[in-house]
Amino acid sequence: MPVIEHNEIKFTEKEASIFREISVAAAGLGMECFLIGGFVRDKLLERPTKDADIVCLGDGIVLANAVADRFVPRPAVAFFKNFGTAQIRVAGLEIEFVGARKESYRSDSRKPEVEAGTIGDDQDRRDFTINALAVSLNATDYGTLIDPFHGLEDLGKGLLQTPLDPLQTFSDDPLRMMRGIRFATQLNFTLSPATFEAIRKDAPRIKIVSQERITDELNKIILSPRPSIGFDLLYKSGLLAIIFPQMVDLAGAEYIDGMGHKDNFYHTLQVLDNISRHTGDLWLRWAAILHDIGKPPTKRFEEDHGWTFHGHEVVGGRMVPKIFAMLKLPQHEKMRFVRKLVELHLRPISLTKESITDSAIRRLLFDAGEDLEALMTLCEADITSKNSQKVRRYLENYEMVRARLKEVEEKDRIRNWQPPVTGEMIMEKFGLKPCRAVGDLKNAIREAILDGEIENSHEAAWAFMMKKAEAMNLVAAK
Repeated sequence: MPVIEHNEIKFTEKEASIFREISVAAAGLGMECFLIGGFVRDKLLERPTKDADIVCLGDGIVLANAVADRFVPRPAVAFFKNFGTAQIRVAGLEIEFVGARKESYRSDSRKPEVEAGTIGDDQDRRDFTINALAVSLNATDYGTLIDPFHGLEDLGKGLLQTPLDPLQTFSDDPLRMMRGIRFATQLNFTLSPATFEAIRKDAPRIKIVSQERITDELNKIILSPRPSIGFDLLYKSGLLAIIFPQMVDLAGAEYIDGMGHKDNFYHTLQVLDNISRHTGDLWLRWAAILHDIGKPPTKRFEEDHGWTFHGHEVVGGRMVPKIFAMLKLPQHEKMRFVRKLVELHLRPISLTKESITDSAIRRLLFDAGEDLEALMTLCEADITSKNSQKVRRYLENYEMVRARLKEVEEKDRIRNWQPPVTGEMIMEKFGLKPCRAVGDLKNAIREAILDGEIENSHEAAWAFMMKKAEAMNLVAAK
């Protein structure tokens, strides 16, 4: 994070040109206008940004059209009359226009009652001081930073606090609590004690926010460089227990007769951070979050073995669709990908034994298919021991597994396997319609190939099918 020592904002040549055109268009309408919020913040932090918000003392839709008129070709203006906002896209920059406003809220809704206001009113309603920074685009003081809440100072300190009383700020719009934790995670900033305490007290208010908005913020936290920062804050604030209780169930270590298990919540956060160093794939990161989600319901203490979590990968896999539905995450192939990785995440470690058969290797290749590399990435991220020798030994074991997988795949071509004899071929050969016998033959061929009983080839599979069909009293069609 750069040290903020001054208020100079370095616009690119294109940005400066666009903002000058906005300034001229606003002056032509007799309006004052200001660049405000995240664009200003990110420019001061020297972070890349492609979205700019313009607040004007007047009609934002009228200003957007006047600005669009100044460019050739004229950009399309998308406007939302009910909200008084409009958007244009110029030279890769998404620009939103809105009239300055002040807001008041009812206790049962995060939708405010809005009326026209001043630039000061608009800054008052911002969520954090670092997002209340504004830059004048007016001829009289063009480029002047307007910072009534010392947001520039907070940027330099890496501090998040609200412009007004945080309890009121979060009560008015509870999503700001999630946004605060998201900013703390993305920017590696600290929430001020008063701000965090207000989140803790106002946490139950999150229930009035739509699940889609909550999940959007959660996904942004997950896609941050170190997602554990956000999840730790969500947990300690009490928000996580409300929005994702199954994850909170992972927390804590229990002891019986001096024997305890690790805290699976913080283990999961470490796995999430580990995998985040190697992938920006949201769904692979979700697999890291959910890989041990089945441990709480399977936890048992056995006198001879201590704490066990038998079958937690199977139980966890069954939990994935329910959690995705609860969080309004997609129920299509992304969910199935996460479920597959949760169900398979223990398999590779079992292949590190010297006596493991090629059949077991084939079955993992078959079950993982095109997601094998993602599975191995998850398994390597799952190594969280503080003992460096143990970590090195585990990683070496996984390298051995990778070598075995490559060797068997080159020999047997099981990965992304397509049946050498299809159901259509079986039905045509024996004059069958879709029925159980067709499925039984297909499954028998697959199992014979995976067990190494026959080669993965059409000829070997066909010969095996004919022999199996004879035992099933199937007669070839003429």
